[in-house]
Amino acid sequence: MLDLGLEGKVALITGGSDGLGYATAARLAAEGARVAICARRQAHLEAAAAELRRATGGEVLAVVADVARAEDCARFVGEAVAALGGVDILVNNAGTSAAKGLEEVDDAAWQADIDLKLMAAVRLCRHAIPQMRQRGGGAIVNATIVGGKAPPARGLPTSVTRAAGINLTKSLANEYAVSNIRVNTICIGLIKSAQWERRAGERPVAELYAEMGKRVPLGRMGEAAEYADLVAFLVSARAAFITGTAINLDGGMGAMV
Repeated sequence: MLDLGLEGKVALITGGSDGLGYATAARLAAEGARVAICARRQAHLEAAAAELRRATGGEVLAVVADVARAEDCARFVGEAVAALGGVDILVNNAGTSAAKGLEEVDDAAWQADIDLKLMAAVRLCRHAIPQMRQRGGGAIVNATIVGGKAPPARGLPTSVTRAAGINLTKSLANEYAVSNIRVNTICIGLIKSAQWERRAGERPVAELYAEMGKRVPLGRMGEAAEYADLVAFLVSARAAFITGTAINLDGGMGAMV
C-alpha cells in the first residue's frame, strides 16, 4: 500500500459540496486528513459534509462561503484554522465553465470570472500560506483547464482566467519553495461533474457523457475520483519533489503537453 502521509493533515477545499471538490474531500478524508469544505448553498453543503463524515469516518468542517468575495475567503481560512488548528493543504477547486466569444462577454461577466477563478485563488493562498509556513510547509493545488495552455476559439473568459491561474501556480511555486510550500495545478479536460449533470437537463447524463467521450483520445470522459486521486498524490509526501507543474488530466485531449 502506498502511504500518502496525509494522516492528521488539515486540508481546505473550495467548492467541496459536490463534483470534483466533493470527490477530493472524500479521498483526503479517507486518507486521514482533517477536511474543511466551503460552498455557497448552506443546506447542500451541510448535507455533503454529513455524508462525507458518514462515508469516511473523518472530521469534516463545513463553512458557508462564496469565494468570489474577499471577506468570505478570509473567513473560510479563519474558521478552518480556529476549528482545526492550522492549514497544511489548500485545494482551489471552485469554479464554473464560461465559454463565449469576445463580443458576448461584458465587463461584469469578465469581473465575475476573475473574482471567482483568479482572485479567489490569490486571496485564499494569501491567507493560507502564512499558516502553512508556521507548520513548516504545505501543498497547494489549483484547478485550471487545458484551455488555459491552448485556448480554443470562443472560450472566454475562462481560458484567460485559467491561464492566469497557471501563471499564478508557477509564480507561487518559485516564491515559496524556500518555505517548503509546493504549488501545482491540474489542467482539467472533460471530467464528469455536477456542472455537466446540470447541463444535461432532461437528457440522460450517461448519453451526454458517452457523446462527449468520443472527443477524447482515450474514448471516455474522466471520473471525479481520478481527479481526486491526482490531488491526493500531489499534496502527499510522495510528491515532495514536485512543484510548479501544470499536469493535464484530459485523456490526451489537450493540444499542449
